Amino acid sequence: MSEKKQLRALDAPFVALGPTGVAIRDRLKHLTPQDEKVLRLVGEHLGRLASRDLAVRCRDGLEHSTDTWAVRKRELTNESSSRWAGSITKATHDQWALARRCQLAHIQSLEAGVRTLMHRLSQPVGEKGAEKAPGGYRTRQEWHAKTRRLHVLEHRLEQAGAEREAGRVHVVRGGRRLLNTRHHLDAAQLTEAEWRRRWEAERWFLAADGESGKRFGNETVRVTPDGEVSIKLPAPLAGHANAPHGRYVLACRVGFAHRGAEWADRVEADRAVAYHIHLDVQRGRWYLTASWQRPAVKTIPLEAARAHGMIGVDTNADHFAAYELDVHANPVGDPHRFFYDLTGTAQHRDAQIRHALTRLLHWARACSVNAIAIENLDFAAEKTREKHGRRKRFRQLISGMPTGKLKARLVSMAAEQGLAIVAVDPAYTSKWGAQHWQKPLTSNTRKTTRHDAAAVANGRRALGHPIRRRTAPPRHHQSDGAGHRTAQAPSGTRGREETRPRVPGPRTRSVRAGCGANAGDQNAQHRSGRSAEHGFWQQDSRSVSRNGVQVAPVPVVEAVDAGVEITARVR
Repeated sequence: MSEKKQLRALDAPFVALGPTGVAIRDRLKHLTPQDEKVLRLVGEHLGRLASRDLAVRCRDGLEHSTDTWAVRKRELTNESSSRWAGSITKATHDQWALARRCQLAHIQSLEAGVRTLMHRLSQPVGEKGAEKAPGGYRTRQEWHAKTRRLHVLEHRLEQAGAEREAGRVHVVRGGRRLLNTRHHLDAAQLTEAEWRRRWEAERWFLAADGESGKRFGNETVRVTPDGEVSIKLPAPLAGHANAPHGRYVLACRVGFAHRGAEWADRVEADRAVAYHIHLDVQRGRWYLTASWQRPAVKTIPLEAARAHGMIGVDTNADHFAAYELDVHANPVGDPHRFFYDLTGTAQHRDAQIRHALTRLLHWARACSVNAIAIENLDFAAEKTREKHGRRKRFRQLISGMPTGKLKARLVSMAAEQGLAIVAVDPAYTSKWGAQHWQKPLTSNTRKTTRHDAAAVANGRRALGHPIRRRTAPPRHHQSDGAGHRTAQAPSGTRGREETRPRVPGPRTRSVRAGCGANAGDQNAQHRSGRSAEHGFWQQDSRSVSRNGVQVAPVPVVEAVDAGVEITARVR
């Protein structure tokens, strides 16, 4: 008999932390030609300073220190201002740190690919793989091609490792994707002039950090409560000022429709608010983005999130499958599906995700629940070309699912609706959900898919229940008297998510003599006599009263078959 499959250890569900930042945006309408000219001049000048500062920071590498930072800031201050220089150097440090994190992720991806290739190349050609380890390649030609790819990945890994040790990073101000678009203008349906305008606008720098205690929370880009926007001009551009102290006041007014009251409370109290001005070249529109930090919000306890049931959600490539569960983890009503389309531009995909989440949150509020259960998905280790080989469509499928952006958006949007997000381990939810819930929830008027069943599985796991359904107890005339014999197990029971072990012997509900857990200890059983009095179970020698009439004891015949004790009554 083969050994039982070992299941992966499951992580306990937890309540996701709430958002710690806020960003709102409004359009700068009715700008005069002079306003646009000044914004372009400021953005170009500060963009050149930011590019130069980033180049210096990249050359410093791991030799960076507070002294080198102070030198860079002093040089930038002479050509802008102290606050502009602080914003530029902070943005430079953030960009360099992001490049280092991406470099580490790239190295880890290369290492995973090399390990997979070496393992598969070590297997015989045509060798079938196990469930947790891939087998060999199908043909000698594929094996030869993968040996060449292994050399390529090893060379890339050696180069990336040397660059990381030396502290070198590769950063493109304006974006690597837009830079590569320059070589494919026909595919992007752009002219060289249009691409050049986008490229220059992306490399501008018009971002100012906020300062608590300063007037309206920001001295560089100041927005008053009534919507007036003024900018502190850099020193070389001070001649364009139209207000005292080298400031330029824009002719437009801004009014934040979303979170406007919260923003007004901050600026009136002189609390820090950061601003970013950018140009959308395609639309020819200027926008102002305001952002600030929130104190860390304490999440509600998991018990409070479970108090009124849960909405279980299963994330898929084109829709969210959701099911409502009550406090006892029983499905309520019909499944709901919220579709979205992840094709097209990044703005279109982002809007689709946002609209689907909005519909999901509104339905959750209508159900009067406190939380939504969702899988803690992370496909970082699942997208590699070497792991899935020829399954190109599957790799494209999981690569197109924006799990990181989805989690961030869901947490922030749910916090505004007063809902908590409970993250659960995604292991086996689709498989066990389909096994235990797809058929019972399907009827003549309701079609339940695997994704709907997986949503139920996520909700049950978040509520602290096993995924499998509760089984009915035996009838009263059988053992246990309709007692505790169910599949439901407490949340602390080890192995409660596993399938029940098979009991050897005939598949009967009652346990025969000599087969129970206490068969060797007769004193632990409810018997009329003691183990010293009875070597086997037998009828007492006393007479039995049946309906008030004394009946002679029934003789007992004992037999042994294949080591199992058999007792029969003789009529």
